[in-house]
Amino acid sequence: MEENEINNEKKTILIVDDEKPIVDILVYNLQKEGYNTLEANDGITAVETAINKRPDLILLDIMLPKMDGLTACKKIRTTLNVPILMLTAKDEEIDKIVGLELGADDYVTKPFSVRELMARIKANLRKVEVKSTFVDGRNEEIKETQKIKIGDLTIDLDKFEVKVKDEVIDLTLREFEVLKYLANQPGQVVTREVLLEKVWGYEYYGDIRTVDVTVRRIREKIEKDTSAPKILITKRGVGYYIASK
Repeated sequence: MEENEINNEKKTILIVDDEKPIVDILVYNLQKEGYNTLEANDGITAVETAINKRPDLILLDIMLPKMDGLTACKKIRTTLNVPILMLTAKDEEIDKIVGLELGADDYVTKPFSVRELMARIKANLRKVEVKSTFVDGRNEEIKETQKIKIGDLTIDLDKFEVKVKDEVIDLTLREFEVLKYLANQPGQVVTREVLLEKVWGYEYYGDIRTVDVTVRRIREKIEKDTSAPKILITKRGVGYYIASK
């Protein structure tokens, strides 16, 4: 418990859902874990609260009044680069994929296990903490070099900046982490399951589309021709790798 209190100190989570029983359950469990919580019951309020209060993580339902969650996600992402976890109904596969394309970091299907949701939240916040401590230069356990350069691709770990042919590429935190993980081992094929475990921070739950969509988003930003990628390559039936040169 002491470790949780330290890790969760001052972390604030914005819960966006129009179903009060779900909000109440999430507030209870999050506060029990030591998090601060904010609430919004519609998309417009969600965007305003996110921008004004700047939470550390957002739980965002897709089906919302006034403004749907997908639109809210897109608007929030233009201002904030905090983890966004979409809450979707079990059969809304297209909404999951669109949500990821609009910049969501993860999604959880309803009805969800509170234990699984908490694991997802902790995993996403942990990635942000690693980013912050590394940028501040206080994490002595991180031994990575400050820059990774492979061909036209340059990843600056201090600035959390990616360049292709000296052009700065705007990536979300999750996209950056995927690219960095692959670039740390150029030429080596990494499976989707390993990426889920190492980058998302939780075990494989049976849906690898999360990885595929994130890779597609990265390619759209770093590749000149996404149909014939030169940097981020697919090994059909296995996974992905960064071209070694």
